[in-house]
Amino acid sequence: MYSTEDDHQKKQKHQRLVVQSFRAKADAKRRPTDKFADYLTTKFGSVVFLGLNAAWFFIWIVINTGLIPGVEPFDPFPFGLLTMIVSLEAIFLAIIVLISQNRAAKIAELREEIDLQVNSIAETEVSKTIMMLGLLLEKNGIKIDDPEIADMVRPIRSHDIERILEKQLK
Repeated sequence: MYSTEDDHQKKQKHQRLVVQSFRAKADAKRRPTDKFADYLTTKFGSVVFLGLNAAWFFIWIVINTGLIPGVEPFDPFPFGLLTMIVSLEAIFLAIIVLISQNRAAKIAELREEIDLQVNSIAETEVSKTIMMLGLLLEKNGIKIDDPEIADMVRPIRSHDIERILEKQLK
């Protein structure tokens, strides 16, 4: 129980810091290859990289279509070498993005598990609070016949929810 509003605010701030630091902890545990993949994903997923690629392709095509007098095309139409380079670039970019996405998915799964645990604890606490309020009302002679309150006091069985969700997914 909180002795003052100040204590309550300190606890809330601490909880926010714990949740915020989860990402920092996950980032700190990255392997060097993951850090490198995240760095490349950040750089390659930018407008600058798009612009550089567009400029590179434009220059390549201009040079290799013979539009510049005195410059001999080295990869004439249909630009076989350019096609191979672009294909290799696409393969490497896809792999780099997948590495970063897999790591991000693992973090998201951990967050979901934490959310589930916190929500389960909160549900138990809320049910207990409702039950205690009901006892206080009963002790003071106040009768409340509300079926919704009776449902709220009953603990949620997670396996029942899982069964319902599994049926919906079929």
